[in-house]
Amino acid sequence: MKTSQDPRHKKRQRLLQELFSADFHDQATSRETGEILQKQDTIDETIKRAAINFPVDKINKVDLAILRLASYELLFEQKEPPHVIIDEAVELAKEFANDTSPAFINGVLAKIITYEKST
Repeated sequence: MKTSQDPRHKKRQRLLQELFSADFHDQATSRETGEILQKQDTIDETIKRAAINFPVDKINKVDLAILRLASYELLFEQKEPPHVIIDEAVELAKEFANDTSPAFINGVLAKIITYEKST
């Protein structure tokens, strides 16, 4: 059973914080965050297609960092089943973002999965 002390959850928390920080500061990041940032253009384009009514530059920065992390895991890493990645993203939103974020993130990631399956 997953707990808040699960090492994978702790890693995702750290990556989320680094991704959030990278939006504001040009600083050294971990190798994992660097890999996500290298694919940021592709990830942002995918988010843009899934959240058509929300331009990427207008999405709350915490929500965007969560979406980028989860999208990277869904599109490139693929180490976990999609429902696990979405569940983790929703948990991060509950922990770090506002009240509407979990539903927004769940919806965007569900569209990304649907879109990826159809291509």
